[in-house]
Amino acid sequence: MSGARAGYRLVVADLDGTLLHDGQTFEQRSITDRAVATIERMHERGIKFVIATARPVSTGLAFADRLPADAVIYLNGALIDFDPARSDFDLLTGKRPAEDGHLEKIGFPSSRACEVCRDFLRELPGLKVGIVMDDVRYTNFDVSVYWKTQTWRYTDFSDGDVPAGIADKITVFPDDEQWKRLETMVPDDFDVHISEGTMWMLMSPEANKEHALRIVCDRLGVPLEHTVTFGDDVIDIAMMQESGLGVAVANANPKVLDIADEICPSNNEDGVAQWVEARLL
Repeated sequence: MSGARAGYRLVVADLDGTLLHDGQTFEQRSITDRAVATIERMHERGIKFVIATARPVSTGLAFADRLPADAVIYLNGALIDFDPARSDFDLLTGKRPAEDGHLEKIGFPSSRACEVCRDFLRELPGLKVGIVMDDVRYTNFDVSVYWKTQTWRYTDFSDGDVPAGIADKITVFPDDEQWKRLETMVPDDFDVHISEGTMWMLMSPEANKEHALRIVCDRLGVPLEHTVTFGDDVIDIAMMQESGLGVAVANANPKVLDIADEICPSNNEDGVAQWVEARLL
């Protein structure tokens, strides 16, 4: 069935593990010319396209700039850009003001984030923890262990050490011994998402991909039942179930494969592009 006959009007794709090919490092993950050209052809036929990623602006913007995105969901829903064609790094990170309606930011006060981090460290002194805000990571460890290009500042999370503002998320890297204790310590005003089985992300309960999908569909005038979403990780499950059709890449987490309506080839085989070519073009 063609995209038009199926009624699909919006395609949403995760980046890492889904649209991007793997790399030896996080920074070496890439998108192929085939995937870009396929999404451009789809967009030219009137089907809208949205990126939904856990990445911050610093590592997600380059992919948004290469693709004909009608909106970009960064940080798993903590930041939504409704006008990617007119966005740049300074605007997306608050260094330059955005017009009303250009961005939607869903977070929590940095003072509250610092309080939570201090509580964690009182119980788990060696825990690696940090706050992400305006594309800077305020952490108690060197983040280059995980990301080579991220801007970061060392902090002990004391009062005034992290600037006032709206934080996007708290990131935590617990070791095996810290994992179960941490599970009991997450405050009720945060939701937990675990990315790639290692990084915990504490976020506003409304900062998630499924809530962002509903916001984007409302802004773009597309009913949820006319959306197709692609994902690979557990954090994508609710978004995939919320959409009209949830498609997992073949390399996805088994839990994602279990709930998917369909499965396409893996990310390294350009599975999203192959599905779009077969079903929408």
